[in-house]
Amino acid sequence: MELQIVQIQKPEEVNVILGHSHFIKTVEDLYETLVQAVPGIKFGIAFCEASGPCLVRWAGNDDALVELAQKNAWALSAGHTFVVVLGAGFYPINVLNAIKAVPEVCRVFCATANQVQVLVIETEQGRGVLGVVDGSAPQGIEGEEDIAKRKSFLRMIGYKL
Repeated sequence: MELQIVQIQKPEEVNVILGHSHFIKTVEDLYETLVQAVPGIKFGIAFCEASGPCLVRWAGNDDALVELAQKNAWALSAGHTFVVVLGAGFYPINVLNAIKAVPEVCRVFCATANQVQVLVIETEQGRGVLGVVDGSAPQGIEGEEDIAKRKSFLRMIGYKL
């Protein structure tokens, strides 16, 4: 058994959703889900097939994002893992529940714009995801001024009234 840390490669403005699924039709179902959830969304998807030819299956509507999803899925090489890369200006909050509702999606490990490290275990059989390190550790506890800034920010961007 070997433990590895795989760094997800992505530009700062890109969001990534990393999850686990159970069937080859994941790629097509995620594609349909994303285009139905947000008009004009740009994305790439890659899925690590875990049986048969064990290929990295892919789809998307932006060549650069598809390539980025493929690169990250290949680096993970963990069976039934999927990577969705969202273009700049598109956010997981707008698609996450729809992705979780896809019948073959088992779990979502993270949905983030942060830098992500994926903890991967490798055995004689293959590779699997143990978990993720999403962003940085807290630097303190928010105070009253921080609370006011948080609330103001959420209202400024339209997520709260």
